[in-house]
Amino acid sequence: MAIVQNRPHMSAADPLSQVIGLLRPRTVFSKGISGAGRWGVRYPAFGQPSFCAVLEGGCRLAVDGQAAVALEAGDFVLLPATPGFTMTSDEPPPGRELVRMDAKASASTSSPPSGELRHGRRGGRPDVRLLGGHFAFGSPDDETAALLVAMLPPLLHVRGVERLATLVRLVADEAGQRRAGRDLVLARLVELLLVEALRALPGDEAPPGLLRGLADARLALALRAVHADPARPWTVDQLAKKAALSRSAFFERFTRAVGQPPMEYLLAWRMAMAKELLRGREGKLSVGQVAERVGYGSGSTFSTAFRRWVGEPPAAMRKAQRDERTQQAAPAAR
Repeated sequence: MAIVQNRPHMSAADPLSQVIGLLRPRTVFSKGISGAGRWGVRYPAFGQPSFCAVLEGGCRLAVDGQAAVALEAGDFVLLPATPGFTMTSDEPPPGRELVRMDAKASASTSSPPSGELRHGRRGGRPDVRLLGGHFAFGSPDDETAALLVAMLPPLLHVRGVERLATLVRLVADEAGQRRAGRDLVLARLVELLLVEALRALPGDEAPPGLLRGLADARLALALRAVHADPARPWTVDQLAKKAALSRSAFFERFTRAVGQPPMEYLLAWRMAMAKELLRGREGKLSVGQVAERVGYGSGSTFSTAFRRWVGEPPAAMRKAQRDERTQQAAPAAR
């Protein structure tokens, strides 16, 4: 995410885009899957975001802790943290016939093998065709990644959204080729998949988090103001005025929808931005300049707040990041 020194106009801020920009999602693995006859496969908990799109036919999906759902052509499923799940034909086989996937094999980060993974009857036309995959976040910050996971239910099931279906077809086409620029194209497509999936979820059905806050027209005004100008010395009163609510009504409504009080959210966003700036590859900003960008009047005040939030001073994080990049560059220089 590019952060400019001049304060942008409030309407330019898109909190969802900024969060996804910090996460930098990238495709790790995607593969065609098909099934025929009676079949079933059990996947262990994975912990990383995964997705599945139904290209033809239908099947059943049972995610641990959730009611089973029937999937049909055009459906899109996003599992933000991918707990254990079972996928079967419309008529499930006996439990003893379930194929159990190995955790390491299902979480492989190698290049996707050619061909299609087939379940059930080997010959003949498949009853269902899927595109399944998982991705990782380029951000090394687990707390930032948790911002996205906290926005969503364990299972996001979207039906009848043509834009998602189009993106899935593009992912399938790009993943199956070795064209120049493949990794960059896939990274951008996964970003778009995430945004479209988040847009498709009714905000009032989301758990407490940014997505639910943005679904509230009043709270969205305050959230966009914070993201547009995080360096401003915001107070609860000022944000309540942005939302056209009384201070007490705003505080209660924000805390209930977003899952944390306004000032805690502001601090979390400032620290996420600070970590991104400190890790910046250009490395041109001093700690004092980073402090100014995220709303602190002095480097020492910022360093104290950063250490309390992250557990180490900003200078130590920057040094560790530079050392890591030096080590990564050393083999290439030999």
